[in-house]
Amino acid sequence: MIDAILQEIELRKGYLKEPIGTIYFGGGTPSLLTEKEQVAILNKITACFETLDAVEVTLEANPDDIEQRSLSAWKNAGINRLSIGLQSFKAADLEWMNRAHTVEEANQCISLAQKAGFNNLTVDLIYGLPDLTLDEWKNHIQQLIDQDVPHISAYCLTVEKKTVLANWVLKGKIKMASEDVQSEQFLTLLELLEANNYEQYEISNFCKKGFESKHNSNYWKGEHYIGIGPSAHSFNGTSRSWNVANNTLYIKAIKNGLSFSEKEELSDENRFNELLLTGLRTKYGVNLDNLKKIVALTKQFNDAKKSFVNKNWMEERENTLFLTKEGKLMADFIASELFID
Repeated sequence: MIDAILQEIELRKGYLKEPIGTIYFGGGTPSLLTEKEQVAILNKITACFETLDAVEVTLEANPDDIEQRSLSAWKNAGINRLSIGLQSFKAADLEWMNRAHTVEEANQCISLAQKAGFNNLTVDLIYGLPDLTLDEWKNHIQQLIDQDVPHISAYCLTVEKKTVLANWVLKGKIKMASEDVQSEQFLTLLELLEANNYEQYEISNFCKKGFESKHNSNYWKGEHYIGIGPSAHSFNGTSRSWNVANNTLYIKAIKNGLSFSEKEELSDENRFNELLLTGLRTKYGVNLDNLKKIVALTKQFNDAKKSFVNKNWMEERENTLFLTKEGKLMADFIASELFID
């Protein structure tokens, strides 16, 4: 797999015209890579692409993989930011989500990372879980605040079609949290983090000053990116491509010089809708002039925009649209109503 990844980097070195400012080891369990493997990948990237002087290099890590030896190896390899998939401090939730780590590991991993010098780190939490009480949710958030975690990502549990969870819900084995409970937990998240000097710079992402995720911000701003490895996606402004998901097929295709990805040319409507969707989710909002450069605003768009502003779900300031606190509860719905067909 490592050989195939290194070969793909070589094959695609002309894909990006801009210098690379962020590198993200994510998907699967990249924390299982050895220091030597991480160094090999980073060296290949710098050999094939122009990079900025101060590159943000993030590694996704599970709490059970975080120990003094691994932290030291990551530091030595050049990792300077950690993304910890903690999810919950509640044993029953971790077991229900089939997470490998324990509550004890969840409690220890942050302080271990900080002691190893990883001051730039982010931790994931999930709300809207069955049987998660408001007090338990407040406690999860407070634990991260107390441990001075500079970046927090919080996601609502969603039921994807054709999954085991969807089947359980359909059969009544699991009762999902109601929309009212999910909304209450989301608004509690906003209130607690705002009171403790965290800024909500994207609907699911909060940080202390200076600790925004540069990597994810590039996605939300519509910047170009390249994805390497099975299932990885790439975007160059006019087209999107995605690699084959199966590991064996990916390795075989790379080794034998066969096609390992599919490509889609983006229509003006696609580009308009993506810029709208991602922009609305952020503190930067979406600039109407930037939208007009792609497609002229329709009567349907202007009518929907006016309706959402009147309902106090959206604000228009300096020719830019922003979601209000109430609007953030229904961001996907609002964006879909503004989409150009």
